[in-house]
Amino acid sequence: MLTVTEAAAEAITALTSQGEGEAGLRLAVQNADGESAQLALSVAPEPAEGDSVLGAEEGPKVFLEPQAAALLDDKVLDVQEDEAGGVAFAVLPQHTS
Repeated sequence: MLTVTEAAAEAITALTSQGEGEAGLRLAVQNADGESAQLALSVAPEPAEGDSVLGAEEGPKVFLEPQAAALLDDKVLDVQEDEAGGVAFAVLPQHTS
């Protein structure tokens, strides 16, 4: 299952705090051609039909469309800061011990 870092959770909260209580960050596969899939990220007011929902009742939520859920099953969602101070979401491999 996709793991969300604390930094990513804070960024999701900041992005979705303007909307309704059910709003979340939605990840969907945009282009699955070739070896690398492209993900589309959007703020959604609620999960779409068939989406998996990550997150507690209170707090940030992530909505995963079925193809994205399968693709991200063993990944970590994190944020990385750029030189200008902006943040970008990054999908990283999970570290197993």
